[in-house]
Amino acid sequence: MAGKPKLHYTKGRGKMESIRWLLAAAGVEFEEEFIETKEDLEKLRKDGSLLFQQVPLVEMDGMKMVQTRAILSYIAGKYNLYGKDLKERAWIDMYVEGTTDLMGMIMYLPFQPADSKEKHLALIIERATTRYFPVYEKALKDHGQDYLVGNKLSWADIHLLEAILMAEECKPDILAAFPLLQAFKGRTSNVPTIKKFLQPGSQRKPRPDENYMATVRKIFNI
Repeated sequence: MAGKPKLHYTKGRGKMESIRWLLAAAGVEFEEEFIETKEDLEKLRKDGSLLFQQVPLVEMDGMKMVQTRAILSYIAGKYNLYGKDLKERAWIDMYVEGTTDLMGMIMYLPFQPADSKEKHLALIIERATTRYFPVYEKALKDHGQDYLVGNKLSWADIHLLEAILMAEECKPDILAAFPLLQAFKGRTSNVPTIKKFLQPGSQRKPRPDENYMATVRKIFNI
């Protein structure tokens, strides 16, 4: 029997967090080996584990998988979270790409110079409320179902919930004009595996603080 997936990344969110979310939502237990120093990263590079010299790295099913999108697609496909046919998969991909764009903006907020953070935060809120969230609100309204694609929990829903919670950290009432997304958030947060991941003590990582950012800058020479 194959062991648990092993995740190699820093002890924080970054690009690995969506992988943690997806595994947790699928009910898959995983182990983590944290990269805490530049030497830890160099060791992975030297032993040939990193195909493109970059993390995230996930050891799973006998593979050493890199590239976030490839890892997520594999997990979604393996655990029946990727639609029933190519059309549903295409919709899931489109929705995921949208939330990825929004989460990318939020992820890089702590890296912004102090004098431009406020401007970047305002842009995140503007894009979330005028470009991204209206798409998901309309999708839920148009088909009248609980989930984005095929009326079944998919990677698209898990990714959207993660994006919503990240956006709410930027502006707690960001969903004020989106009643269907508010209901969606409540519904998906109560899926048992997701509810468990949202509890204190899970492997979900906290919002990055200054100490974490200093560690990341050191490891990756930022």
